[in-house]
Amino acid sequence: MSPRPTVGWFSGVLLCALVLAPCVASGQSAAAAPVAGSTVVDASGPTQLIESAANGMLRELDARRAEFRKDPTKLYGVVDRVLLPYFDVEYASRLVLAKHWRTATPEQRKRFNDAFYRSLLNNYGDALVEFTGDRIRVMSTPVAPDATSAVVRTEVTRSNGSRIPVNYSLRKGEQGWKAWDVVIEGISYVKSFREDFGAEIDQKGLDAVIQRLESRK
Repeated sequence: MSPRPTVGWFSGVLLCALVLAPCVASGQSAAAAPVAGSTVVDASGPTQLIESAANGMLRELDARRAEFRKDPTKLYGVVDRVLLPYFDVEYASRLVLAKHWRTATPEQRKRFNDAFYRSLLNNYGDALVEFTGDRIRVMSTPVAPDATSAVVRTEVTRSNGSRIPVNYSLRKGEQGWKAWDVVIEGISYVKSFREDFGAEIDQKGLDAVIQRLESRK
């Protein structure tokens, strides 16, 4: 059995694999929505969402890679534009906090949502600068017209040549399709963070965890 991936590995793959998968040509539909700059994200289906977001992200990376290497924080704005609207941070945070979400105040929930996402970017966003489209492959996912959930399978090639299966869970809500979990070699990112944060919250309290995440900004 392979060793359990670290939280850092989950975070890096969550950011890198979702937005830097190679784009398979797919036509835009009425659900496609332009965002700032030249990036257009097709949210008409799970596969289309990941592929078109990836295409836009990779295009901006290729055009500005030298700039991002000098100052990786400039990349965060691109991730905010391309990825954040299509990642259900609140739903993922709710599952990560589990029982603690139910007792958290609205202010604590918002602070955790914001701090959790920003912490991932600050700690692992630098790895995005060096990712290229040939590192990840996305498999097409047939989805029924009335489906409200789906899993998109991808394969990540590590620098040593080994291939890692990475599956993305998505759900369709009022705002369309959004990703909320990634499963690496059978281990859920949401479940991993729930275990890690749960133990820390039980020991120190939710406010202490939020403050720790906010301090990484």
